[in-house]
This record gives sequence, C-alpha cells and structure tokens, in this order.
Amino acid sequence: MGKGGTLSESVIKKIVLSYSYVAIWIFLSFTVIVYNKYILDKKMYNWPFPISLTMIHMSFCSTLAFIIIKVFKFVEPVSMSRDTYLRSVVPIGALYSLSLWLSNSAYIYLSVSFIQMLKALMPVAVYSIGVLLKKEGFKSDTMVNMLSISFGVAIAAYGEARFDVWGVILQLGAVAFEATRLVLIQILLTSKGITLNPITSLYYVAPCCLAFLFIPWIYVEFPVLRDTSSFHFDYAIFGTNSICAFALNLAVFLLVGKTSALTMNVAGVVKDWLLIAFSWSVIKDTVTPINLFGYGIAFLGVAYYNHAKLQALKAKEAQKKIQQADEESGRLLEEREGDSEGKKNESDN
Repeated sequence: MGKGGTLSESVIKKIVLSYSYVAIWIFLSFTVIVYNKYILDKKMYNWPFPISLTMIHMSFCSTLAFIIIKVFKFVEPVSMSRDTYLRSVVPIGALYSLSLWLSNSAYIYLSVSFIQMLKALMPVAVYSIGVLLKKEGFKSDTMVNMLSISFGVAIAAYGEARFDVWGVILQLGAVAFEATRLVLIQILLTSKGITLNPITSLYYVAPCCLAFLFIPWIYVEFPVLRDTSSFHFDYAIFGTNSICAFALNLAVFLLVGKTSALTMNVAGVVKDWLLIAFSWSVIKDTVTPINLFGYGIAFLGVAYYNHAKLQALKAKEAQKKIQQADEESGRLLEEREGDSEGKKNESDN
C-alpha cells in the first residue's frame, strides 16, 4: 500500500483510539456514579455513610498512586517544596475533600438524573469564582450565557418530582467547592509552572483529603458505625467500587493526555444524557418533560460555552504561531545582518 494509504490507516487508527479513550472514560465515570448511588441510597445497598465511602476511595487511590510513582516508577513525581505543598496543595486538598463529601452525600437525597442536571451549573460556578478571584475577565456575553444555563437548571429543578431542599443544597455546595478548587489549581499551581496529572494529583492530594475527612468522620459517622454491630466490611463491594474510582482517574489521564480537556467536556455532556436515560429506564427515577426542557436549555448553554472556549483556544494558538514566526524572522534577519557586517569588515581589511 502506498504512502497515502499508510497515512489514511494511521489517521483511522488515531480516530479509533480517541473514540476508545472517550468510551472508556464515559463507561467508568458512568459506573462510578451509579455504583456510588447504589451503595449510599437507603433503598438499595443502604450504607448512607458518604464520608466513610470517600475515605475508602482516598485510602485506596493514595496507596496505588504511591506504588505507581515510588515502587514501579511508571510516573515521575513532581518536584515540590514543603512550603509549596502547604500553601498550594493543602488548600486544594481541603476543597476537594469537601466537594467529594457533599457530592456523595447528595446521592442519598436526590436522583442520579437530577444530580446530573444540577452539575450543568459547573461552568457558571467556575466563571463566577474566576471573576471574583480576578482570574477571569468579566464579559457581558459570557454572563448572559451563564444566566441562560442557570435559568435552564432552575426550570429543571421546578419540574423535579423528587425535589429535596437539603439534597440540592449539598449538590450546589459540592459544585461551589469543586469550582473553587479548579480556579485555585490555576492560581496556586499552574501559574507556578506546576502541572499535576491525575496520578500525581492523587499522590499529593489524596492523603491530604484523607486527613481533612478524618475530622468530620470522627464526629459524624464513626459513632454511628461503632454502634452498628450488624455492619461488616464488604470487601467485594467496596473493593470493586474503589478500583472503579481509581480506574476513572487513569481514564482521565489517558483521555486528556491523548486528546484534550475540551474533548472530556464534550464527552461529559454525552455521559450526562446517558445517565439521565439510565436513571429513568433502569433505576426508574421519574424524569418529567419540564426536567428535560430545563436541562435542554442548560445543555445548549454549556455547549455554546465549550464552543466559545474552543474558538478562544484556537485564536490563542494562532496568535502564538504568528508571534513565533515573527521571532524567527527577526532572528534570521539579525543573523543575515551579522553575516553581511562580517563580510564588510573582511573586505575592509
């Protein structure tokens, strides 16, 4: 087969691999969400201890991350001083522990489908906190888009059959803490040239999360677990659940590393619709037409937001290439002027 055929095969292979990474991430993300709901819901496995479940995940993930980085050395650790860890990683770990605690708690009170609809507010929260912390510039058109997403989620909430105020507060709190964490990653780590992939993130952040979660666990869940004499740790359930949670982090590593973060955002939209369909058809959660109409508005707002981000990224890359071309042209011009100056000096001598 000729050169053109080989190129065609390589392109097809790349496309197939990209879609495979997306499919793996969607499957694992889907599995972790449904599995957590199954464990925490009082009508299913009936183990309503979200802090304990999150601590199990963090213990398992930090142990495996340590083995991958320190024992097998598959991933290089990030060079980081103690001061940087305390000032940058610890605040991010605190926010991450609160985000996980509240988001897992919401599964006790809300349906999977409604939680996915509330998560559509994430771009709104990230943009708003970015503006407050002066990481993002205020733009009226972006704010209008954020308001349209919020309006759509409000309609979805109005049409929710199993609306629970405490569950909504928990999920909105989780969104707020997660959005703050994402903005602080840019301010405290990225701006300092520190980049953490999902494995190094778990290595540095998971033990920190575990320490923060231990404080509320002692007062909130430990007394109840201690008095529940009938409880026995189910290694099959919690072991496979933890493996799925860790595998999801590996899938994020593959997806972002082999495609882009924007691809993960788009794949996330597909995953949300699949979860809503699954929640309605299999778990038998009630999904009303008003739910879908409201989420449809929010979905269009999120899609436009991702499109705008892609266009801004393309414009930034184009500007960067122009700047590099200008610098290269300037360098070549200086070299030519230097050569001509040298030849002139030789002729004078």
